[in-house]
Amino acid sequence: MTHSTGAINLILQAGLVAKMVLLLLLLASITCWTIILSHRKWFRIAEHQNREFLEAFWTGRDIDSLYTKAKDFPHAPLAIVFQFTVKELRQLSSMKTAPLTPDKMGNIHRSLLRSSSQQIASFEHHLGFLATIASTAPFLGLFGTVWGIMNSFQSIGSSGAAQLSVVAPGISEALITTAMGIAVALPAAGAYNYFVGKVKKLAVELEIFSHDFTNIIERNVFQHCQKEHS
Repeated sequence: MTHSTGAINLILQAGLVAKMVLLLLLLASITCWTIILSHRKWFRIAEHQNREFLEAFWTGRDIDSLYTKAKDFPHAPLAIVFQFTVKELRQLSSMKTAPLTPDKMGNIHRSLLRSSSQQIASFEHHLGFLATIASTAPFLGLFGTVWGIMNSFQSIGSSGAAQLSVVAPGISEALITTAMGIAVALPAAGAYNYFVGKVKKLAVELEIFSHDFTNIIERNVFQHCQKEHS
């Protein structure tokens, strides 16, 4: 309790610049934790729904019934990419002047790539802010440190004596901003690296799914072409 009260008193007794630095760091910390908690929940739901969708995908259902089933997984990136690609597939199949043939598979590849990239970009949203705070918060705290030390030297110069009672307030002010800067930067850096790993894992899952789904479509198109020529 004494340490907590002492820290609060240091903040209350700090100068205007130090208080502004601490306020900025506090706002950055609140924003970082909001992003961390929301993204953690978002990734957890997405991973769970991805697993459920893949189970449904590999049960051997036809594309139409699976397209309807995919609507039950609104937060699964794989299901969203699947739905987007099926829409493109239906449009190509319904074109009388240019029916779906092996030559038209380039459109399907581009559709898968575009929708996968959109999903990855959505999960990367706000991660740049975490990286920015992780790299700038210590320097912002260091700015408060330098400012506090400058005030200490000014106090020494004006009093003409380097007594502890003269320099202690400025040094304490400097240390509290440094500690706050580190306290904000560490969770932001850890969370950024954690979520970047999650995004990379998602990108690999989307790439594997895209290859598997493309193979299924190509096999169906090839079989359809064989039936027409037989």
